[in-house]
Amino acid sequence: MLIAGFRKTSFVDYPGKVASVVFTPHCNMRCTYCHNREIIAGAVPDIGEESVLEYLEKRKGLLDAVVISGGEPLLQQDLEGFIDRVRAMGYLIKLDTNGSFPDKLLRLIQGGKLDYVAMDIKAPFDKYDIVTQTKNDIDAIKKSLSVLRHSGVEYELRTTFAPQLTIEDIAAIAREIEGTKRYFLQQYRQVEEGDAEPHSPAELEEAAQAAREALGFCDVRGLMQGDI
Repeated sequence: MLIAGFRKTSFVDYPGKVASVVFTPHCNMRCTYCHNREIIAGAVPDIGEESVLEYLEKRKGLLDAVVISGGEPLLQQDLEGFIDRVRAMGYLIKLDTNGSFPDKLLRLIQGGKLDYVAMDIKAPFDKYDIVTQTKNDIDAIKKSLSVLRHSGVEYELRTTFAPQLTIEDIAAIAREIEGTKRYFLQQYRQVEEGDAEPHSPAELEEAAQAAREALGFCDVRGLMQGDI
């Protein structure tokens, strides 16, 4: 499996677990707020699967889990084999995905390969192409949502409050994902100078409240000390 980035230790990427994070290259979306643009473009050298596995072998008993992020990991042909090797060491597996490949997601879940899934909900369904800067198969996104709802695997949905989105958009998303049990609204942050300005913390909280009114819950991520 191609690996373009590796974070050896994370306390925030897998809820309640100490994890390593593997970043795979390439993505079928081009979100303007992506912080992994170089990784997605394949502009960084491959780290090497074996070196990552050697590190994980040495850290058994000290780490709980491995998070596979991207890019879009479900584009990787050898993803399942990598997961098998990591699980054989006793690690939990969390997958970050944009939901474009429901059949691949279902295969991994049915095979008992995943312990936690985080799926990005980029926008209300009618604004997906605007936020992702590409043409999307919305039926595939909806199918992935259905797969997760009926999987029995722990999962979360999350939205970055991108500049293209409004408070009304967040409320619309909340209505579209009705039935989910865990939803996070994340603060957008500029990647490069000249990027669009983020919504204010007050607007972020107002959007979260709009989601709560539809879902009954919504947690906020990404606010730093001094933002409020």
